[in-house]
Amino acid sequence: MPTMHHLELRPSLPPALSRLNELAGNLYYSRSRAVRDLFDRIDADTWAQVEGNPVRFLQLVPQARLDQAAGDSAFLAELAAVWREFEVHCSDARMDVLEPVIDPQETVAYFCAEFGFHESLPIYSGGLGILAGDHCKAASDLGLPLVGVGLLYRQGYFQQCIDAEGRQHARFEDLDFSHLPIHPAKRDEQPVHISLEFPGRVVTAQVWEARVGRVPVYLLDTDVDENTAADREITHQLYGGDRRRRLEQEVLLGVGGVRALRALGITPSAWHINEGHAAFSILERARELTADGLPFDPALNAVAAATLFTTHTPVPAGHDTFAREWVEGHWQPHLPILGIDASRLLALGADPAHDGKHFNMTALALRGSRQHNGVSRVHGGVAAQMSQAFWPEVPAEENPLTHVTNGVHVETFLNRDLTRLFDANRRDWRDHLHEAGIGELVGNTEPSRLWSMHLSAKTHLIKDLKARLERQTERFGQGHVRLKQRCRVLDQPVDEFLLVGFARRFATYKRAALLFHDRERLARLIETSPRPLVFVFAGKAHPADEPGQALLQTIHELSGEPRFAGHVLLIEGYDMSLARRLVAGCDVWLNTPEYPMEASGTSGQKAGINGVLNLSVADGWWAEGHDHQKGVANGWSLLSTAETAERDDREADDLLTLLETEVIPLFDRREAPASSDTRGLPVEWIAWQRYAIATILPRFNASRMVRDYAERHYRRAIDAGRLLARDDYRAARERAEFEQALDANWAQVEGEVISTPESLMRQGESLSVEIEITSPGLPPHSLRCEAVLGEGASRRVAVGELVESVDEPARGLHRIALPADLAGEVDYQLRVVPTHETLLHPYELGRMLWL
Repeated sequence: MPTMHHLELRPSLPPALSRLNELAGNLYYSRSRAVRDLFDRIDADTWAQVEGNPVRFLQLVPQARLDQAAGDSAFLAELAAVWREFEVHCSDARMDVLEPVIDPQETVAYFCAEFGFHESLPIYSGGLGILAGDHCKAASDLGLPLVGVGLLYRQGYFQQCIDAEGRQHARFEDLDFSHLPIHPAKRDEQPVHISLEFPGRVVTAQVWEARVGRVPVYLLDTDVDENTAADREITHQLYGGDRRRRLEQEVLLGVGGVRALRALGITPSAWHINEGHAAFSILERARELTADGLPFDPALNAVAAATLFTTHTPVPAGHDTFAREWVEGHWQPHLPILGIDASRLLALGADPAHDGKHFNMTALALRGSRQHNGVSRVHGGVAAQMSQAFWPEVPAEENPLTHVTNGVHVETFLNRDLTRLFDANRRDWRDHLHEAGIGELVGNTEPSRLWSMHLSAKTHLIKDLKARLERQTERFGQGHVRLKQRCRVLDQPVDEFLLVGFARRFATYKRAALLFHDRERLARLIETSPRPLVFVFAGKAHPADEPGQALLQTIHELSGEPRFAGHVLLIEGYDMSLARRLVAGCDVWLNTPEYPMEASGTSGQKAGINGVLNLSVADGWWAEGHDHQKGVANGWSLLSTAETAERDDREADDLLTLLETEVIPLFDRREAPASSDTRGLPVEWIAWQRYAIATILPRFNASRMVRDYAERHYRRAIDAGRLLARDDYRAARERAEFEQALDANWAQVEGEVISTPESLMRQGESLSVEIEITSPGLPPHSLRCEAVLGEGASRRVAVGELVESVDEPARGLHRIALPADLAGEVDYQLRVVPTHETLLHPYELGRMLWL
């Protein structure tokens, strides 16, 4: 057998096309269809071959095609126009959008274990990564001075293959970094490497840079010559390997991420930890301060003041825990510098609600930050309940864990025709996504035009689905008849059949199989529906998640049953490319999680901005997003029932009832065709599509989300960090001393109500409460009295003032003036809480004494 030799001849880029190099190397292309269209115009075949990767395109495209484009005046004019837009996007002129909030010199560091910008850089697994990518894109749109920090995975997340029996197989392939839109990060023209002390050895990481418009994202890679073979594999797989490997990744992300920024000369003013994977950055930043002589407690306070922590999941498995001895082994060499012993280190990761046998990264993140948020209103409440033990005396609804509802990067996920429509109606629409009126971009569009645009997106999706089904059928070793059965509904006119999409991680709580809970009823619905139904499923189950993989296998088996063949499709290889087509081309987006386990669920937002109607459990973002008026809505809500053994029965029944009585009839209703050459329009359905875009676009976009973070959290983190660092960390030292005094003396605090209003008062009479507080070891001004009036949504808090005080013995007289607008019967309760000038939340100290 002769030896096979490999040769790759790369073309030379003509000078006239030199700007294509920079456009290919900046992930701006992931959100700009105009950039991607440039490469497609040069050579569509090569563009399809590289699956949208412009770096690889410039390595493989025939020289003749480049030379032809270099001599094409129309193409050069288009290139010049796209380049101008790119320059404007990356210019300093954008910095003034948020300048009243964040100064251009105030950098925000954004840490995340995964980033999903585009399928050409496959270092993401799902929603967390896509959210992080959208966050960076929106930061670039707004000119927010943000830098991302993550890991560069040699094999990324696994590629999914489903066999003929429906079993998922995980395939890993090494990425060639020269094919990716990244380059080595440099300082003073030298590549940046950092070192970390691991147990018994030193691990080296190279720092790479990905540019996302004007936002740099720095990615750490241990696959370098200096490391052992085992350490080179630390960054091989996203969420791969055993628990010890996961710990090594998180040490690298947190500790190495901080060191990478220092090595690059970047000094962040605020730090955002996106999920607990990067929580070790807190200890590394504290170690820097203690190495300079600051005691640990003030150091931790200074670090926490400038830190925001976002939690993304109410699922316990989503919160990483590690064996305590492993964590101690990693940090033992640093304990003398930190000035703490092992018990104090491990206490930082102790979850007071559980057994304390593991080190919990969420616990460290909560203790090492002063601002914390969930990612929807419902999730914020759930996360506050889950974290209540960290502020044990504070009611969960009042503790410091709040929420910022997620949003999606509109330009990345908006279909081509809607993008063109928006451009025609308002050229600067991208700069006004936060405005409520932006939804009116579709307000005056003719129904026939909106429907035509939707059908165009649906046609592109159907073409892609058929190609994928053909490849799957061929790999299964099945013939043309099986393929024809699978595509029998897809082969019909696209406006005739209702396409329902379900695409997400196949975790059990997402209940992918709820639709099939009553299979006989579903089969009857499919058989009797006036319009053909197609349910398309896509998504990956984690390789270690056997129940999730079993769900995939169940749906695969059902898709092969004669009664469901062609009506239920399972598509393998879910990635951003397929996601963009699905959220634009489906008619209905289905989401059926167990309430309240869906933190946000942004795929429904992506569908909604494209006019796809949501059919979802009222969980996550949809609890806020479902909007309806008389005769029109942006989708349908499944109200969750109580968590009982019959829960799935009831909610599955509601799901099929909604499909049968509302969704299908609305899609089926058509006005009379204008002529024998035209089909009737589903006018009511189109009105709902228009309403979906108008209500979801302005509220659930990433620009609004990043503005919320900047205004509510980043500004406060920057100011608080500066306050605690001022005058050699004077406020940080004072805060630490106050916390120690509070721990020692809070149990001795007593309050006595001196006077209250009479039980019957007339309007206009003085309403006040006087309380005397005795607080040994705590100065009177460090305590505050409050009156809590009413309950639930009408609940109000009246804050008192210190009117008299003596320090020895510590006593203070506090007066609370009740609101003058009280009326009728009023119930109120009195309480005492500690206060300090450094607080970012009134109850972050976790102490509350009810009188």
